[in-house]
Order: sequence, then C-alpha cells, then structure tokens
Amino acid sequence: MNDPKRYLITAALPYANGPIHIGHIAGAYLPADIYVRYLKANQKDVAFICGSDEHGAAITLRAHKEKSTPQAIVDQYHQMMGKSFADFGIHFDIYHRTSSAEHHAMSQEVFNTLLKKGMFEVETSMQYYDPEAKQFLADRYIIGTCPKCANDRAYGDQCEKCGTALSPLELIEPKSTLSGSAPILKETSHWYLPMGQHENWIKDFIAEGKLEGVQHHITKEWKAHVLGQCMSWIDGGLQSRAMTRDLDWGVPVPVEGADGKVLYVWMDAPIGYITNTKVWADQHGKNWEDYWKSEDSRLIHFIGKDNIVFHCIIFPIILKAHGDFVLPYNVPANEFMNLEGDKISTSRHWAVWLHEYLEEFKDKQDEMRYVLCSIMPEQKDSEFTWADFKDRVNNELADILGNFVNRVFVLNHKYYNGIVPSIEGYELDQTDREVQDGIALSMKTIGEKLEAFRFRDALSEAMQLARWGNKYLTETEPWKLQKTDPQRTAFILFQCTQIVAKLSIAMEPFLPFTVKKIKTGLNLNTTQWTDAAHHVIIPTGHAMGQVPILFEKITDEQVQLQVAKLQQSKAMNSASVAEQKPNITFEQFQQMDLRMVKVLAAEKVAKTKKLLKLTVDTGLDERTVVSGIAEHYTPEELVGKNVLMLINLAAREIKGIESQGMILMAENAEGKLCALGADKNVQPGNVVA
Repeated sequence: MNDPKRYLITAALPYANGPIHIGHIAGAYLPADIYVRYLKANQKDVAFICGSDEHGAAITLRAHKEKSTPQAIVDQYHQMMGKSFADFGIHFDIYHRTSSAEHHAMSQEVFNTLLKKGMFEVETSMQYYDPEAKQFLADRYIIGTCPKCANDRAYGDQCEKCGTALSPLELIEPKSTLSGSAPILKETSHWYLPMGQHENWIKDFIAEGKLEGVQHHITKEWKAHVLGQCMSWIDGGLQSRAMTRDLDWGVPVPVEGADGKVLYVWMDAPIGYITNTKVWADQHGKNWEDYWKSEDSRLIHFIGKDNIVFHCIIFPIILKAHGDFVLPYNVPANEFMNLEGDKISTSRHWAVWLHEYLEEFKDKQDEMRYVLCSIMPEQKDSEFTWADFKDRVNNELADILGNFVNRVFVLNHKYYNGIVPSIEGYELDQTDREVQDGIALSMKTIGEKLEAFRFRDALSEAMQLARWGNKYLTETEPWKLQKTDPQRTAFILFQCTQIVAKLSIAMEPFLPFTVKKIKTGLNLNTTQWTDAAHHVIIPTGHAMGQVPILFEKITDEQVQLQVAKLQQSKAMNSASVAEQKPNITFEQFQQMDLRMVKVLAAEKVAKTKKLLKLTVDTGLDERTVVSGIAEHYTPEELVGKNVLMLINLAAREIKGIESQGMILMAENAEGKLCALGADKNVQPGNVVA
C-alpha cells in the first residue's frame, strides 16, 4: 500500500474510575508512543489522540459507593491519568475527555446522522427496574449468582470470577446494588444497531482487507489473534446491539421523549477519538477532517485485546454507516500482561500503579519503559516480575547500553579532550567497511521492525547495536593501540562515537529520557531517523560534553519491598472484599436453609477446570451439587468432609448436571477458597441457627 500523507494514531481511552497500571501501559500506551515517536522522527504528519473515557455505569457505581458524584470521580482520575502519562514520557498531541461539551455535541451529531439514515431499530424489551431507587438498572447495577461458577457477586454483564459474559436475566437471584432489593422487570425502549445487516462487508473488510471491492489494507499485517477474535464473532453471526442505556450519566440521547436515556458508553467512547482530534485541530489551526475523512490518512488503533471487537467491528460499522469517515488500517492489539504469577486486577489491587512507580523510582521512567517493551505481550500473554525488572535493568541497560556509552565518552575525553578525533589519512580496510555496513543494516532493521509493530524485536535489535559496540571496543583494545597505532585508535573511537549517535536516534522511541542525556553529552540536536543511515553523524572536530551515569543498579532490597507491597495490598483487599452486603430483614434470613452436609463422593466435571460434582448427605436426602472449587480442592480432599451448604437454593443446570444447592466457602488473603466446617462434631442435616 502507498505511504499516506498523514497518520491518525489513537490509544485506547482509559476509563476514568481508577489510576493507570503497568498492564495498561504495556497493552496500549507504550507501543503507541513508541510508534508515534518513530513516525515523527521520520517527519511524518501525525496526530496522536487520547483522552479519558468518562461515562458508563461503573463510574456512577463508584460515585454511589463513595457518596460522591460522577463528575467528581472523573475529574479526579482525568487529572491523575493525564499527569501519569506525561510524567512517563507518553506525549499525546491531545489528552481530552468525553464529558466535555464538545464531545457531547459530536456524539449526538453522529447518532442523529445514523438515525436520519435509518441505521437504528427501536426495540421494546423487559429490563430490570429498581422500584425503591425508581430507575432502570444498568448491567453493573445488578449482582446475583453466576449460573456457571456459582459466584454470588457476579455482575449483570460479566462474572469477574470465572470471566463468563452474562446478561442480567441469566443471573440467579438478582439484586439491585442501589437498594439491595430484588428488581422487577419493566418495559423500556432502546435504539439498536442491527449489526447483522453489515455482516457481509465487515467480513470482507476483516478477512480480505477489502472495502467495497477496493484493497484497503493488507490482512496479513494484522495480528493473528486480532483476526481470529473478529472472525469468531462474525462467523457466529452478528447480533443487534443496543446503542442507548437507561442512565442519568452520559451523553443524552438527542431524541424527543428519550429523557433518562444516554448513549451506550461503547458508542460514545470511540467517538471521543473524533472529538479529541477536532479539539486538537482547532487549537493548532488544522483541519480535523483531513485526518478522519481523507483517503490520504491512515487510522491505527492501539488497544488491548479486550477491546478488539469494539474497534474492529462495532466502531467501523458506526463510521461506515455515517458515511464520511476512514476505517482503521490496522489495530495492533496486544494481549495481557500478568504480574508476579497472577492476573493484574484493579478490583483486587493486584497491580503496579504507574503514579506510585514514578514516585518511588524517581527519574527511572526509561527503566520501566525498557522492561515493559522487552516483555510486551504482542502475540501472547506475558508476565512482569520485580526480579526480572532488576535483572533487565542491571544486566542489560546498565551493563550493556550504559557501559558502552560511558566507555566511549571516557576514552574520547582521555585521549582527545572530548573532541571527536580526525581520521584524515586513515584508509578503511574491508573489516572497517563491513562494520559500517553492519551498523547501517542494523538501523534499517530496527525501522522495519517498528513499522511492523514488532516493538520487542526492534528494541532487541537496538540493544544488539550496543552489544556490538561493547564487543568492538573490547576486541580492538584502543587503549593498547594508542602508542603503537594512534590512527587506528582514532578511527575506533570515531566509529564508536558514531554508534553512540546512532543509538541516540534508534533508542529515542524507547528511552526518550536517556536519549536526552546522551544527546546533551554529544551536543547533538538531530532526531531525524534518516540521519542514522549516514556513516557519519558527528564530524571530526566536534566538541563533546560529559554524560552522567545513565542507569543506577536496582537492589535486592528494592525488589523485596515491591513484592512485599503487593502481598500487603492483596491481604488488605481480601479484608475489603468482606465488606458488608446490603442489609436484609430477619424474615429474609429465615428463608435461607443453611445446613451442615457430608460429602459422600466427588469427581471433576468433564471438560472444565473449575467444577467438581459432589454427592452430599443433607440429613434429609442425598443430593448432587456442582461447585466451582476444583482449583482449590481435589475430590479426595473433600470426601468425608462436613461442609456448610445452602440447601434451599433453586436447582439449576450447570454443564448438563442439575445442581441442587450451593456449597459455601470463604476466601483467604491469597485468594484460596476454604470450606466452612464446625469446631465440634456435627451430623449431616444439622441446621445453622
């Protein structure tokens, strides 16, 4: 495909109900920043767009819980996230917000355009309504028992314990999080996007890279897991999706009689990219439509894998239905990054928060940027550990890159008073030319990797250049040649100085703070990638300054402190998980029949990881119970054990097995489920009173 005149690069709008953690950074924001820095080093016309996603039920829930307001919540986290990004060296051209008046106007314009074109279907359905709170309940306002794993704190859209996507109607014994009461079903109407009508063209667009018969992008350049997830959705048949919600926080639906309804957050949030581009363009005397409505513009979304469907299917359908906008050329979504053997979780506080890292590791932005890029989950999930962080900083950044740069500066000042030596009269031999050609090829390879969104490989290639420089110095030993062959010494240090200069260009997308120090030491102003293709960047006679020690070693004590902090956070969160649920009446409690039961038999449920099939003696009869505890107990550990059970829970089918009750468990600080027993002998059927 031909090179575009301009690039429109978006990074996923972070949700403004909590701080940024390193999983977010590795998933979307660091790769986007690296790519944009590379483009700008090549003098490309780039708009780098991001901002806070500030609507949706989760924010209103947090506000309700904290006795605050949605606006106060988003104001707090918009400021915090924007500062964290800037302090970490992620330089968006604009970081705006979806609660702005400009965004409300843009979102309503898009909705109205689709409405006038007949792109929506109005459907009336029964949805949960809280008669005490006097409002319809968004999915996240409803909790109940998950029909898959029996987690009794599952949300109306997803069970965060087993990961199953749910609808509120699938929950067992749903409750309103606002009042604690059981909701009722009530009729309501919403505007639906009939995605099935767009199935043919979106399939051609995703699978073949074609839009209305014209080659739009090269499919083979898209990541396999992105294509796979998209095609799985399409092959399963695209279903209509509501683009509005009954909620009082968001972009109001611009239709008469739609009071109390807002745009679905996954419609309004991606439109935020458009709004933010327009705001940026207005501020800089540019035309935003050049980036969003011109065939000469290339749109690329950087996101995590949990947002693939929205950016590759739903948002493109909205854009094409509108009729004027370009569609994404690529969506190089990353997989997830885990932390110390566990999934990163904001709700469980199992995370390394970016703002805390920046406070505790002052002026060490590049150390984290380097490590996160080295383990970036580009094709599969990866894992961050503090021990690996220490090893990579100490053994790679400090001992390879930092050591090479320091040696070159020290030797230049020792032999030439910091003046780049003359190589006049020196005749390059075949080895010298091979060295120069090898360096040039390395720079070309780094660029090719970056353009292919292979950031780990690009960084590895750049570090190989530093490794090669160290090896070259060690093998040629210019300090020994200074007396016997000063011309050769001068050429070696001249060559190594050029390598440092090239590293200052190659490393800038990855390590901008370190590169600034190197360029200051070199008295070098260039940031142009094309300069790296030249054999000589810094001429003879150029005066060099000094460079500080680039990387301090990370200590074992620092690592131990961070690991202990994580464990403490997990323990504190475990305590917070036990917060009191909404009050119930004594009459409601009396309806629960809690009894001790004895496990007679246990076996794993076929083709599942978490489920056990238990046969229990209730004192009344023998029953079958399916319980999601296979990762915590083996069948042998349970047989003969007395456990607590809710025996009058309505029976339900799980994996084809009728489950006739629920085994009750407690969760400790490590997330381990523990069966509840008794401190004295009990018999099956003994009632909990």
